Amino acid sequence: MIKSFDPIIDDNSRVLILGSMPGPESLRKKQYYANPRNQFWKIIYRILSGCDEPPSDYRERIKFLKENGIALWDVLESCEREGANDSKIRNGKPNNFETRLRKSPNLKRIFFNGGEAGRQMRKVNGLGPKLIEREPLPSTSPANTLPLSSKMNCWRKIKDFL
Repeated sequence: MIKSFDPIIDDNSRVLILGSMPGPESLRKKQYYANPRNQFWKIIYRILSGCDEPPSDYRERIKFLKENGIALWDVLESCEREGANDSKIRNGKPNNFETRLRKSPNLKRIFFNGGEAGRQMRKVNGLGPKLIEREPLPSTSPANTLPLSSKMNCWRKIKDFL
């Protein structure tokens, strides 16, 4: 079994971005989206600051998310998976959304980083406040071959909720 991380969330979070489960490099470094080929940080920084390259310091990245009202978490607390491919996820145990989301009164929207996160979430009952809309976004994973510009065009919509 592999385990996800604690959420990065606070009372000021207005957008929650959910992945499915961190990949091997993220698990090794204990950092969300640590694979240098994953485009998550590049997309977030370009959309919100116009900066082409995010800082290398993970603490600075997390500070930037919080300052911009963005929370991160994963749908699954734990699962079995060989490698990084989300299609290999087995025996997933969901995180406790009911409790966590009740403590986040300012959340306006939940976005899924990729299709698998959305599929895993549909398996979960009791997803917290039903008034929070949920929306899929293209995966920032290197496995998603959609051009960066196309991904960014989709991801820009998070700004509407910040």
